[in-house]
Amino acid sequence: MVKIDLRQFGKSALTSDISVPKDRDEKQMGGDIPITYVPARNTIFLSYALAWAEVMEVRDVFIGVNAVDYSGYPDCRPEFIGAFEQMANLATRMTVSGGRAFAVHTPLVHLTKAEIIRRGVELGVDYAMTHSCYDPDERGGACGRCDSCLLRKKGFVEAGVVDPTRYVGE
Repeated sequence: MVKIDLRQFGKSALTSDISVPKDRDEKQMGGDIPITYVPARNTIFLSYALAWAEVMEVRDVFIGVNAVDYSGYPDCRPEFIGAFEQMANLATRMTVSGGRAFAVHTPLVHLTKAEIIRRGVELGVDYAMTHSCYDPDERGGACGRCDSCLLRKKGFVEAGVVDPTRYVGE
């Protein structure tokens, strides 16, 4: 098992002792890159996935990035994924000498949160077993006020699906 501890990089409200922003409106969320951005997170995840894919001799990796209803993270954009894929095809033995190209698939990249939720319902996802909170309490309860919780709540409303998330104080 490989352990990835992004706390060693710090400089993010998700990996350091920095307050998670709360109660922001969508305009604020879509402004500058937020303090919840984890430096190079998807680059790190995709690099590990690429190494494992090469070992397993597979050419396809999937990642759940989203560039529609998101908080402005640069490593969730299609441009980043395309650049990573191009780099992967230049940097691995399996693609340089093996012929077939490596591909990063992003099935959620152009979907709204509502579309993602509806698709999850179609696939039988038990959303009661999930949360997206950036600042959960010690028992795992979602705060209901961070950017991720607010976007999730909005997505459930727009999808017309009851949100089963246990939000603290609700």
